[in-house]
Amino acid sequence: MNSRQFSLEFPYAIAPPSASALFRSVPEDFQVTEQLGFELSGEGEHLCLYVEKRGQNTRWVAGLLAEHFGVDDMAVGHCGMKDRRAVTRQWFSVHLPGKLPESLEQLPILEGCQVLAKCRHPKKLRRGQHAGNRFVIRLRQVEGDISALEHSLQQVVNGVPNYFGEQRFGWAAGNLVEANRLLSVWGDTPSNKKQHSGRRRQRSSIDGIYLSAARAYLFNLVLAERVRLEHWKSTMAGETVPEGPLWGRGRSAAPQSVQLLEGQVLSSWGDWTNSLEYSGLQQERRSLLLTPSNMQFRWLNRGDHVDLELSFELPSGCFATSVLRELVTLRPICGDGAI
Repeated sequence: MNSRQFSLEFPYAIAPPSASALFRSVPEDFQVTEQLGFELSGEGEHLCLYVEKRGQNTRWVAGLLAEHFGVDDMAVGHCGMKDRRAVTRQWFSVHLPGKLPESLEQLPILEGCQVLAKCRHPKKLRRGQHAGNRFVIRLRQVEGDISALEHSLQQVVNGVPNYFGEQRFGWAAGNLVEANRLLSVWGDTPSNKKQHSGRRRQRSSIDGIYLSAARAYLFNLVLAERVRLEHWKSTMAGETVPEGPLWGRGRSAAPQSVQLLEGQVLSSWGDWTNSLEYSGLQQERRSLLLTPSNMQFRWLNRGDHVDLELSFELPSGCFATSVLRELVTLRPICGDGAI
């Protein structure tokens, strides 16, 4: 297996932050409200539940719903994975055709959760189907150059690099280590290529997490280079909008100039790109530019400390930490290095 080192230090668009703040002191410091972008119909085979959860992850709640209603895990749908160390509000769907037995009309009681609403819908909720998310974030005990921070706050409304956040890569980049192991096993050796020719490789849901991390890391490497070249907000020759690769099978939709650059950046990652092409995932493109909308901020004084509260909206699949990293260095809570 190839030994790789994974740096999560990517270049900034504005400048390295000159201020820092405590991040996620309590779950209420990071609040996320899902925005579906469409109306639930009120009838159909799927019962949709609008759940507020505190300190719980999406998969855990989905599993509890499946257990409560006596259905397979695949019968439960949701649009996105929401952070665990947060207060989040999102919709879940449960496939329950026909009229519910009276005993099931009672909404499930979930630890750390509250069901805020319910509605019927004809289709399962699927990943990435929602329009976006609304964030309300409190950064505590801000220290450093406040005037420089306020200047950066004025700049981020024009867009930041659309990096995948560190959450995608796991604690200490553990998902990338596992992705490297997996992709090395799936390496494009002559025997493997013959064995898997013409069909998709079988992969588990856990494999999917690691493959997603691998694609995200390659995307970040390409975006990082375009940030260095100052070509992440502007198009290159032949581009309509600046985009980067989510690697997989199929012909790239990028113009030749962009393909050449991406090939140079990823020239030492051929084992990953070859294996991803055989993973069953299709080649896609992702915007390099992330523009937060409806952004507001206010300062909150707390005795000797000052906090900063931010609110903004992002499209689905985008990371609030990609906005925050351009503003402040996030100080983890003592004894917890994760952000």
